[in-house]
Amino acid sequence: MKRAFLFASCVVFGLASAACGSGGGAAPDPGFQTEDAETVDLDNLEIRASGRVEVFPEAASLLQSQGQPPPSVEGLTVVVEEPLRASVNDGDATFGTGTSDTEGAFGVGGIAVREIHQSLAVRPEAAGLVRASTVIYDSAFTGARPRTDLIETRAWLVPLPFHDALTVALGEARLRGLTDDQASTLSGAGFVLGRVVDENGAPVTGARVVPEREELAGRVFYPSRDLASVSEGGTAEGGLFVYVHSGGAAESFRLGVEGVEGYVSRNVDIAPGWGLVLMMYPGRHPPP
Repeated sequence: MKRAFLFASCVVFGLASAACGSGGGAAPDPGFQTEDAETVDLDNLEIRASGRVEVFPEAASLLQSQGQPPPSVEGLTVVVEEPLRASVNDGDATFGTGTSDTEGAFGVGGIAVREIHQSLAVRPEAAGLVRASTVIYDSAFTGARPRTDLIETRAWLVPLPFHDALTVALGEARLRGLTDDQASTLSGAGFVLGRVVDENGAPVTGARVVPEREELAGRVFYPSRDLASVSEGGTAEGGLFVYVHSGGAAESFRLGVEGVEGYVSRNVDIAPGWGLVLMMYPGRHPPP
């Protein structure tokens, strides 16, 4: 069944052969720190993903300004999933689950590399959070699946008050217009929440994020630092951007940074009811 889905997804979304093929023969660089990762049995092609869950920084600041405590990072269910499979409600989208410890650390093993399609993401689950998955591996960097453990990854918590603030900043009228009146909230439409950073991890001001498909260009917005409004000109001081989905069928495409060398165009898989969290950085490795 999984192999049938893999073939069908490549046909439906028109994915590149490198991502849908076996990925064998090369020694791909996963684009993440793996210096201390354990050796993987290539015959079984299973890896482990580990890292930490943290509250999205702007969300933490918003909650603090409202006198609300941040959500706990302890005891969360942590789901490792394939965004593409999740976007089309495939039953095999989940590769494993774990639980975060008191510091938010998590580890999930037994991830079958042969079943990875395009990318891997981590989705923390708890009351008070929007359903949002953070990308921890993207085949866009190498054209192949991972072959080593993914360590020191980071998954972001998106609390409901933060989501609601972004929804207000975008405005109900705009959201309904972008979704043919199907959604009045950001999560109802489906979304990408991202940040553009430089090689040192500092937010980039004035960056423009562009979809590879021109007809999607009008769906990218840039929240102000205080989250009170959005613009279409470029990132504010925090480097944030939001892509608003149509509220309709799942879509797969790439997002890139306009006019700046070194930023790899990233895979995006999106559907109504949830969001994808994506950090855009130059080069093949995330900044420290």
